[in-house]
Amino acid sequence: MATSSRSSYRSWLVQILVILAIFFGVQWWRARPMASGPAPDLAGTLLDGTPFSLAGLSAVSDGKPVLVHFWATWCPTCRLGQDGIDAIARDHPVITVAMQSGDARDIRSYLDEQGLGFPVLPDPGGALSGAWGVPAVPASFVVDGAGGIRFATLGHTTEAGLRARLWAAAQGD
Repeated sequence: MATSSRSSYRSWLVQILVILAIFFGVQWWRARPMASGPAPDLAGTLLDGTPFSLAGLSAVSDGKPVLVHFWATWCPTCRLGQDGIDAIARDHPVITVAMQSGDARDIRSYLDEQGLGFPVLPDPGGALSGAWGVPAVPASFVVDGAGGIRFATLGHTTEAGLRARLWAAAQGD
């Protein structure tokens, strides 16, 4: 009986490991086009009319890592994490990029409707997303104090997961 129990346990363990390997393999495959190394330029005008540049944000963030988050108003998966992004933006440098989500008025209306206050850089044509190699949304990047991409994640990520990545990037500087 003990042998059968161990065999069943091993079978379960092997199945779980195979599922995890497949899951992480698919995640890796989907994220291949995403930017890595030095962060691409990210500049434009925020919804409130303020000029923005990632280099400028990095300069005033005292070397703290910056979260760059690509999302869209039409993306149901993006909605799952938007409150977490909003919470992170209250105590970390964050810039979000609204990919192909309409004009500034449409995006502002969405943010007001959802009660969100994070900074947004509109990307109506997808040029910024393309420069960062974003194949789908949501996509998040953690840029370290030296301007290098430390982490790139495609798909839903929890607030805790993003905070852990920001913390890890801060430890590496």
